[in-house]
Amino acid sequence: MRVFSTFEELEAAAGEQVGTSDWVTIDQRRVNQFADATGDHQWIHVDVERAKDGPFGGTIAHGYLTLALVPWMGSQVFKLATPGAKLNYGVNKVRFPAPLLVGSRIRVHVTIQSVADVPAGKQLTVSHTIEIEGQDRPACVAETVVLLLPS
Repeated sequence: MRVFSTFEELEAAAGEQVGTSDWVTIDQRRVNQFADATGDHQWIHVDVERAKDGPFGGTIAHGYLTLALVPWMGSQVFKLATPGAKLNYGVNKVRFPAPLLVGSRIRVHVTIQSVADVPAGKQLTVSHTIEIEGQDRPACVAETVVLLLPS
């Protein structure tokens, strides 16, 4: 895991792929729990029998479930030990290029895009590419933004 203790270290890493998380298997239980939490019980996600005859031959994870795993998987790759608060400021762009079949394994590749001065402190932009094991296209590509507030 890469640890950034100062803003200078973080700024020096701009444009650099800082690492890759461990593999995680996306199982039906996780998908069902996400469906319960969000109220999104579309059959393509939760009806295992019906989905066998669907376009993907089985259930697929919600795109937003995949996106929701970004902070957890990213925490395996790098840590911000810089002073002050760290706030999720949003997402600039998200795409889901390939369906994520239940039972697949995924991992995230993390790149520090930029660190910019803003009136509140620093704005960190990070690129996340969620790879599906054995697939050419990723499950998700997301550019997230973190606001780093001074202490």
